[in-house]
Amino acid sequence: MFKALNARVLGWAHHPKALWILALVAFAESSFFPIPPDLLMIPMILAAPSRAFVIAGVAMVASVLGGLLGYAIGALAFETIGEPMLAALGKADSMEAFSTKFNDFGFWAVLIAGITPFPYKVITIMSGWTGMPLLTFLATSIMARGGRFFLVAGLLWAFGPRVRALIERWLGLILLAAVAVVILSLVLAGQI
Repeated sequence: MFKALNARVLGWAHHPKALWILALVAFAESSFFPIPPDLLMIPMILAAPSRAFVIAGVAMVASVLGGLLGYAIGALAFETIGEPMLAALGKADSMEAFSTKFNDFGFWAVLIAGITPFPYKVITIMSGWTGMPLLTFLATSIMARGGRFFLVAGLLWAFGPRVRALIERWLGLILLAAVAVVILSLVLAGQI
């Protein structure tokens, strides 16, 4: 099922309304859709490198707005919508234990989920459910999603198709490793 959905999303990259479709995918991915907007962004940027940063900006804004929907689902409709959605993602067992510690590390949770392969929608819903301050959630979402999408756009703009395989295969793991190094450094320095 996901392969067919991936192929369909990839096919939208050359649609005349691709920027609007990207906005819709980025919005939906932040709260309920399983396909990341990168899948659509990469061929769009390769087809029009001069628009790389416009494409990244659209993805960031739409993703953050979708994150606000995920936050609202967690805050206002967790039992009816959020919990079943997280259970479908295989996150039901850890939700209760996770929620007690979530807001202590909420900034880091949103940042990590926003730039790594971890499903961002899980964090958006959890942020609303646990009552993370909305401004913290919003600021961190802008940093994380902007950082991720503009990094992809910058790499593709600078290096073109040569860097595509690196982005598709390794970027998520590279970003996760970078975040781990930063967190480890902060722990060792006694900052967290």
